[in-house]
Amino acid sequence: MAKVVLNELGKSFGTVEALKNATLEINDKEFLVLVGPSGCGKTTALRCVAGLEEATSGDIYIGERRVNDVSPKDRDIAMVFQNYALYPHMSVFDNMAFGLKLRKVPRADIEKRVQETAGMLGLENLLKRRPKELSGGQRQRVALGRAIVREPAVFLMDEPLSNLDAKLRVQTRAELTKLHRRLGITTIYVTHDQVEAMTMGDRIAVMNEGLIQQVDRPLNLYNHPANLFVAGFIGSPAMNFVDAELKFENGSVYVDAGSFRLAVPADRAEKVRQLGERDVVFGIRPEDIYDRALSLVEAHESNTVETMVDVIEPMGSSVVLYLTVGDHSLVASVDADTQAKDLEPLTAVFDMDKAHLFDKETEAALF
Repeated sequence: MAKVVLNELGKSFGTVEALKNATLEINDKEFLVLVGPSGCGKTTALRCVAGLEEATSGDIYIGERRVNDVSPKDRDIAMVFQNYALYPHMSVFDNMAFGLKLRKVPRADIEKRVQETAGMLGLENLLKRRPKELSGGQRQRVALGRAIVREPAVFLMDEPLSNLDAKLRVQTRAELTKLHRRLGITTIYVTHDQVEAMTMGDRIAVMNEGLIQQVDRPLNLYNHPANLFVAGFIGSPAMNFVDAELKFENGSVYVDAGSFRLAVPADRAEKVRQLGERDVVFGIRPEDIYDRALSLVEAHESNTVETMVDVIEPMGSSVVLYLTVGDHSLVASVDADTQAKDLEPLTAVFDMDKAHLFDKETEAALF
């Protein structure tokens, strides 16, 4: 097993900087997820670790060894691709054994490792089939099996679930998590899906425009985003953002959005009092806005807002409400027992202990 270190890693394609001074340490046996929108640099970073792309600058370490100049086959990594990359003319057994045969592993060892891995993945009855005779989920497990039999120091996974249907994706996600717990192999997993990131990663590195925005445990990312981008990317439905002003009155601190004003709790007010009145971005997650009739938060004048219901989306265990307040649009995820009705007013209660504030210019989190 091994830790992986990226030290000020950069990668350019002509004049385009795909990766900008990325510094990251993935601990031994850790499952780290690189997440971000398309084109953010996450796959480029993974391909640099694999040796499929040459870094323009910086260093890559696997264990104690700098591997910038080491060929992919000698880096002791195994990669699982989005399209599975199975050989169509080979059986499942031969696909899984292919890398071992290239390394001239003894036949008996190949047989043992393939059979053990097939049993682990539920493929023991499929070893004689060709890829075209398998379902998408089965092909995915074969690709994983081919990586596992190599017994690498590091797994690299590039959007491995994106070709599966929604139900199978959830099932395979859980299988991958259990598999990592069992094998304990350092894993770097790339996805654009923040739900995958939140449910699978020991830690998550959020990327945008070639930069690592924040690295943290899933709940810390959710509760304490470092900036506006991370706050908006992590969470579904996405966080609400409203341009506002930070104002001070009679010793209290308020967020003034024009059509509504909310008081900042005393402990949070102390964090921003020294900043003075300024333009800010107010953020609050949909699940932290309540229908007053069913609110889990005590309602008072300084945390309630009169809204109008535009659209109602029943989700089963909850209801998503699209609300308007003056020129502002908000999304609330409320209790399924809400009596809210289309095009009727609703008193919304904001949990200000869970609200967020961002600097208007730098987009850095203030709290």
